[in-house]
Amino acid sequence: MLTFLWKFTFFNFLIISCCHNYVDNSDKPAIAKYFNTKGRYEEVNPYLIEDILAVNRSILQPPSANCQEIHLTAIIRHGTRYPTIKNVKEMQQLYNIVLHNASGQESWLREIQTQWTMWYTEDMDGRLVQKGVNDHKHLAVRLSKLFPSLISEEKLRGGFIKFITSSKHRCVNSTLSFKAGLTELWAITDKEFDHEVNDALMRFFDQCTRFVQEVDKNSSALSEVDKFKQGPEMRRVTEKIADHLRVPYNNITQDMTEAAFYLCAYEFAIKAVNSPWCQLFDEDDAKVMEYASDLMEFWKRGYGYDINSKSSCILFHDVFNRLNKAASENKSGQQVTEAVTVQVGHADTLLPLLTLLGFFKDSDALTSTNYATQTQRSFRTSHMLPYAANLLLVLYDCGGGDLRLQPLLNEKPVTFPGLTDQQASMPLYQDVKDHYRELLQGCDFETECQLFKSPA
Repeated sequence: MLTFLWKFTFFNFLIISCCHNYVDNSDKPAIAKYFNTKGRYEEVNPYLIEDILAVNRSILQPPSANCQEIHLTAIIRHGTRYPTIKNVKEMQQLYNIVLHNASGQESWLREIQTQWTMWYTEDMDGRLVQKGVNDHKHLAVRLSKLFPSLISEEKLRGGFIKFITSSKHRCVNSTLSFKAGLTELWAITDKEFDHEVNDALMRFFDQCTRFVQEVDKNSSALSEVDKFKQGPEMRRVTEKIADHLRVPYNNITQDMTEAAFYLCAYEFAIKAVNSPWCQLFDEDDAKVMEYASDLMEFWKRGYGYDINSKSSCILFHDVFNRLNKAASENKSGQQVTEAVTVQVGHADTLLPLLTLLGFFKDSDALTSTNYATQTQRSFRTSHMLPYAANLLLVLYDCGGGDLRLQPLLNEKPVTFPGLTDQQASMPLYQDVKDHYRELLQGCDFETECQLFKSPA
């Protein structure tokens, strides 16, 4: 486990300049709320469109005025990024067809053919964009306003705020951006703050052998996804795109349909523009595309297979070890040595942990054949996992040994599944531990991730 002190680089020069508090929303695609993991954080919290630094502390609602925050763990997805190499190649194929084979007089089609240029390049490969820099800078400022006693200049300078990140460039740069949000807020120029690169925690899925072999590299594991992509709903969307472009149906593959959807999503997320590519989809089409993505996430990172969530056991135990340490220090009258832990990873970091904790579990599994009955599903990545998605766990001391834990997802209180009493949004910490006792006593990463796991 290595700790790196990252010096200012050209990237740091980029993050000095921050956008205005106002986010332009004048020309939003009608389908923006269906962009799944490619969606803007502002679609989940629309009030940020008017003021990107807005917070409402009244949402915290501790049961007593005596309650004081003593620790915050924040597990955060990286900010807005460029498409990956795979996406860029698919976009290029689609663009070539539109440029050379499509016909028609629609203004959006002429705009693509005569004005729009394929500006995405393979070397971008998932790197953080300026919007992603701002995602984390702004989130840092908002969290400092939500929890001013924990995220403070004094705590930062005193070494009570710890930063941990995945080794991926987009995560490291998101971490740098989060720190820059705080140092610029407090005009700190005389000190730099280090962070720890820890892939065992933030990219546990790469190191869980059973997950890699049984799910990630097993083509049959995603058979429901493949069947849906070949099914009537997806075929209808693909054929409609071919009709819009006036090209033969066999010219447009499922991958190209996905590429068109991503072109609309990326143009909006990165450049805040309503791209002409968006005209290829109506709302019904977008719902199908969203479901296809949710189906993939369900079977690859969510409830589809038990190992998906169990791969996050190492992060689960790390979170509760930090909470226990803070509780123990607080009980003995010591200052909590780690007031805040900021851990930056991926959607693939957050979703298995949310699944392990039981969030967003529907009564029926998502399958290739139940699209029509899943319109009200809670497992919806557009709501759960936009860029800069975050799970916050806040430990409170309410006096007399009364410790409480509040979970928030994307800065909104949520309820631990299965804890339904009147104070479920901020239950007793002991009740939370009792609720997850089986996982706390088991859920061993090494055991769960063995390729040939012994029967329980």
